[in-house]
Amino acid sequence: MIGKKDADMVSTKTLTIIAEGVSVEGKIYSRGATRVDGNVKGEILSDKEFIVGKEGKVEANVRTTNATIAGSFQGEMVASGEVEITASGKFTGNLIQKDALLTIQKGGLFKGESIISDDQEIFKTEGTESRKSFIKPKPPAPETADNAEKTAEGSG
Repeated sequence: MIGKKDADMVSTKTLTIIAEGVSVEGKIYSRGATRVDGNVKGEILSDKEFIVGKEGKVEANVRTTNATIAGSFQGEMVASGEVEITASGKFTGNLIQKDALLTIQKGGLFKGESIISDDQEIFKTEGTESRKSFIKPKPPAPETADNAEKTAEGSG
């Protein structure tokens, strides 16, 4: 019989693998680590670690603790821990971190912005609340008086 403590230990060691030759489009949530050796487009929330293998290609918005990029990554990444771009890694997009914990090995490529943020809410990966906000679509921008006038002019 597996007790609650044992079940928690098992779930924190979860490894989700998208193998070479596999393509996925959509939203992925993993309580542990996520490794991509295939192709992924969409959104990824990986509580512990996010790894793009040498053959991996990712076009996604990602929220994780730590990340290692050895393949190709394009999108926005929010990481509360360390991010490493290996010699074969290519990162195109924005990286938002708590601290400046970005390492780029010789030969690695980083094209985009590295942003250090004090907003602790965006770094949450564990728990139900972060999953809800991750999965929930962003609300439309509020309409301002200027936008309302332009809309009214364009419709008439």
